[in-house]
Amino acid sequence: MEDLFASIPSSAPGRIHVGIGGWTYAPWRGGMFYPPGLVQRRELEYASRQLTAIEINGTYYGTQKPETYAKWRDETPPGFLFTAKAPKRIMASRRLAGTGAQIDDFVGGIATLGDRLGALLWQFDRGQSPTADDLAAFLELLPAQAGGRRLRHALELRDPAAFDDDLLALLRARNVALVFAGSDEHPSFADLTADFTYARLMQAQAGLAQGYPDADLDAWARRARAWAEGDDPADLPHVAELRPDRTPREVFVFFIASAKERNPAAAQALLQRLL
Repeated sequence: MEDLFASIPSSAPGRIHVGIGGWTYAPWRGGMFYPPGLVQRRELEYASRQLTAIEINGTYYGTQKPETYAKWRDETPPGFLFTAKAPKRIMASRRLAGTGAQIDDFVGGIATLGDRLGALLWQFDRGQSPTADDLAAFLELLPAQAGGRRLRHALELRDPAAFDDDLLALLRARNVALVFAGSDEHPSFADLTADFTYARLMQAQAGLAQGYPDADLDAWARRARAWAEGDDPADLPHVAELRPDRTPREVFVFFIASAKERNPAAAQALLQRLL
């Protein structure tokens, strides 16, 4: 088993970080992703050497202790990055402008990840669409740094009516990335609003070993490279005109939901295309 860990590459492909949502999922065990016999306490250690990023979903449902974040940090190799979903109790609040203390509590704890923290995801689910004024007040509460490190913030909205030029202007003014939701169910727009991009791809197919057809993975490799080089892929839907600026960007691409058992293979297949 130690030889297996030693053989896993740990370096990320430049500014592009590719991974999955979470790392604890029973169908991934026994050979689907995790090797047979791998104990559960070493799953993060293994996953973080097969992938270059993981979106932490557990933070949406409950608070983790700083010691837990420190443990996760220490189990992962240099260059690996976590992102994390903000707590549901914040995102579902009826008074977003009053969530400052909860935001600070969440950020203060997760900052323990140190240089393993890549971005924070603020996701408003269906039925949680804030007004423009409420959203502006909420974004003002998001700290620019924590623990002496700059923070990146990404916003996901699931109300089609929320996507307009005013939203883009608001996000650009605060350097908040608009999440691209690669989904048939949720609005999916790829407008550039920050110095990084964040994509959550949700169309894996159970009948495909890698979750996606080769042509789709090839296309995502091209798009990821384009984002990293400051380009703005024209083959993705946009709210407004394209805004390529040739400024290099950090890129996060996660395979989540849908046929979840296939997502690790999809992420690994995309990484191979990016090497």
